Amino acid sequence: MSFTLRKLLCAAALAFTASAQAADKLVIAATPVPHAELLEFVKPMLAREGVDLEVKVFTDYVQPSMQTNEKRVDGNFFLHGPYLDEFKKKQKNDIQVVVTKVHVEPFAGYSSKHKTIADLPEGGTVALPNDPSNSGRALLLLARQGLITLKDPSNVVATTRDITSNPKKLKFRELEAATLPRILNQVDLALINTNYAMQAKLNPITDSLFIEDASSPYANLLVGREDNAGSPAMKKLAAALTSPEVRQFIADKYQGAVVPAF
Repeated sequence: MSFTLRKLLCAAALAFTASAQAADKLVIAATPVPHAELLEFVKPMLAREGVDLEVKVFTDYVQPSMQTNEKRVDGNFFLHGPYLDEFKKKQKNDIQVVVTKVHVEPFAGYSSKHKTIADLPEGGTVALPNDPSNSGRALLLLARQGLITLKDPSNVVATTRDITSNPKKLKFRELEAATLPRILNQVDLALINTNYAMQAKLNPITDSLFIEDASSPYANLLVGREDNAGSPAMKKLAAALTSPEVRQFIADKYQGAVVPAF
């Protein structure tokens, strides 16, 4: 075989390999912080394994799941188990499946008006996320602070109708989770998801009045569909997101505001 022919065959083989690798693409929907940041961090790791990862960023909690089910994206990375359970109950033909647990974003209560829980006034206004799993999560956290009592303190989808005691006669406003940091100065207390708090430059460790501990059951999940959850590319993404490198990245970047769940 001539040198020229060998060179052409090698070039063809390399082109085929590059094409095959480029074809192994994943499009993952995520909210900006920390989910998209973690996905961007693992992009080079996946590229070395022949996976082209595209991160599609959303600022709401509905479209990532809808687009996963509609096969407009391959999966999503933004939600926790109780949210996924509630979504499955409401949506027909839901096929989302959990690929792996990645991290916990401890939920916290914030106030721009008061320094301590004791300072909350009688009749004060408390803002909660309006989706069932996160409003329930907020109420459970309020109950653990002694601000309210609930009919069932383990019910992750508790509502304000389940409040059996409210000593301070607090008033509750349920709003879209993404808007809560923006109305913080309009209420006495707001229960805010950490991803939205961090986007608003709020540190859940130093800026909150109270916070969940690391034993929280609300681990954030990498989610796919039945047709792709076991694919080689999705498995490689799951491995990357639960790698020692990501553990160190979480520790260095988020300083306790995000904690690994693996």
